[in-house]
Amino acid sequence: MRQQINSFLGYLETEQGYSPNTREAYQNDLRQILDFLETGFQRGKPSSWTEVGREALQEYIFHLREKDYSSTTLARKIAAVKAFFRFLQQEGLLKDNPATSLASPRMGRSLPKPLGVAEVRRLLEQPAKGHTPDAKRDQAMLELLYATGIRVSELVSLDVEDFYSQGGLVRCWGKGGRERLIPIHPQATQILQDYLSDARPQLRVSWAEKAMFLNYRGKRLTRQGFWQILKGYAKDSGIKARITPHVLRHSFATHLLGGGADLRAVQDLLGHQNIATTQVYTHLASDFVRESFDKAHPRAK
Repeated sequence: MRQQINSFLGYLETEQGYSPNTREAYQNDLRQILDFLETGFQRGKPSSWTEVGREALQEYIFHLREKDYSSTTLARKIAAVKAFFRFLQQEGLLKDNPATSLASPRMGRSLPKPLGVAEVRRLLEQPAKGHTPDAKRDQAMLELLYATGIRVSELVSLDVEDFYSQGGLVRCWGKGGRERLIPIHPQATQILQDYLSDARPQLRVSWAEKAMFLNYRGKRLTRQGFWQILKGYAKDSGIKARITPHVLRHSFATHLLGGGADLRAVQDLLGHQNIATTQVYTHLASDFVRESFDKAHPRAK
């Protein structure tokens, strides 16, 4: 059970880009519920999270309320539990989510701020300045991430066979093991093809390795490894906004909708099951278009 908590904390850091302080808060909150289940739960210690049902979670919340936490602290602890169980379900570790309908104070949802087109261009130009196998790999990863909007977990899970150069398509496996084919534009196709033919063979240690993107040991690059790479290029690009892999995904969706793409098409590209999840980007796209207008129109200045 602790291993699943550690996996979730890694997800928060690498895919969501949470700060160390926020990550530590989640860690403390989840350790608290685990301690309760191991020592304070009256119905016996569960051996896995699949054995933790709604009744156990409600008993834990009652336990929290008895401690006289402030409403803000209580809301944060409940939100941490709900986020963790949502992660377990998304990763296919739980069939049903017992935390879905847990009552908690409503917390305002802050929308992520996408990068501007010029900022994305500056970011993508950074690895293109290098000529090493690592730089060509990094260029291919960043181009592919922005060209497809895939999650960083999907990016590092790609195998060589998931790229169809003739059709300009990439196959990825999303949450719940759902497969989708995503078209990529010719420039990204060519950059990825050049990496696979020229740079990847120099990084490869074993012919048996199927991973598309390799680290310096010739093994599959991890989410943490990519996160470190991205932070380096973000710094070099001089962009002041905080850049995470998820920000590039937001930027991809926002720029598509801002350019007139159909909402249903963007939903399919992102791998969202629910159209409501995708609709949040329409607000971002509206803000993005307005900001672009204000910057560009002579009479808006």
